[in-house]
Amino acid sequence: MSNSGMVELPVQDAPAVPCCPPITAGELSVADAEKVAATFKALSDPVRLRLFSKIASHPGGEACVCDIQDVGVSQPTVSHHLKKLREAGLLTSERRGTWVYYTVAPSVVAGMSAMLDLRPAAG
Repeated sequence: MSNSGMVELPVQDAPAVPCCPPITAGELSVADAEKVAATFKALSDPVRLRLFSKIASHPGGEACVCDIQDVGVSQPTVSHHLKKLREAGLLTSERRGTWVYYTVAPSVVAGMSAMLDLRPAAG
């Protein structure tokens, strides 16, 4: 199923905190490069990217694991990939009864976007 429309991420009160300066501001430090690489690495797997997309585009901005596990791999593999996305800070999770609900962490995604912004800084 293809969704060609733009999907808005849910807005939370947490401000966008860039992981590091915009890429145009200068060379990344070793520490910043390692932090950014870990975040992008979490999204570099096609199954993880599909899971992330399913959660981001799910009505209400959150999804139960029971609603997103149909990505062509076993349930334990889905759990592994969701754990990697959580560890990278891209998802938050909340257990409700026997199910776990996932939400995209908008501040982390906004920070990644700000870091990749090629427009010159204002001011």
